[in-house]
Amino acid sequence: MLEIKNLSVSLDGKMLLTEINMNVLKNARHLLTGHNGSGKSTLVSTIIGDPQYVIESGKIIFDGKEITKENTTTRALMGIFLGAQNVPEIPGLTVLNFLKHSLSAHTHFQTGKDLSMGEFLMKLENARSKLNIPKEWLNRSINVGFSGGERKKLMLLRLIMTEPTLAILDEPDSGADATVQDQIITIINEMKNTTFLFISHQKSFIERIKPTDITTLSNGKVMIK
Repeated sequence: MLEIKNLSVSLDGKMLLTEINMNVLKNARHLLTGHNGSGKSTLVSTIIGDPQYVIESGKIIFDGKEITKENTTTRALMGIFLGAQNVPEIPGLTVLNFLKHSLSAHTHFQTGKDLSMGEFLMKLENARSKLNIPKEWLNRSINVGFSGGERKKLMLLRLIMTEPTLAILDEPDSGADATVQDQIITIINEMKNTTFLFISHQKSFIERIKPTDITTLSNGKVMIK
């Protein structure tokens, strides 16, 4: 599903990743681990196409297509999802409008068809009910006034609705209480057609997901077993 070939990445002239090689198999629950500052968040940000990270050499291949030079929007529409650690607040953009525009863009890109309002509302209601998210949240601005756990639930709502091919979750358990962690684990286990690449430092959380593969980074390099 995802192949990283000899990837070297810099930020402001400083080399952060050196010759990274990694394969994420289809439908895997792949754990990316390593000490703080080892390059985990840099790697997932590079995979999603964060423009501040400069690819000095190497390739990123997603679902058989090279995406090394594709922008973030194209990668997202192709089916790569990022649940980031730190998400921005967007005053004035409601959760409802954000989800509608996001799902409409994904639907049109992948099928060439427009998303009907009825289909959108049905998917939204099913996902909202599954996560026990109050309807009032839908008319609030993105992440404004939301707690850490509530932001994780919004991430899960977006994940369920967009049904990505590859979901990258950067410490999804961080800031989430036991109930939200349970929801995260349940959703990961239920989404059989989505490949997951996740970062976590919590042993109990990792054990419950039961990763199928593990890649460990140290000082911007893959540690060889």
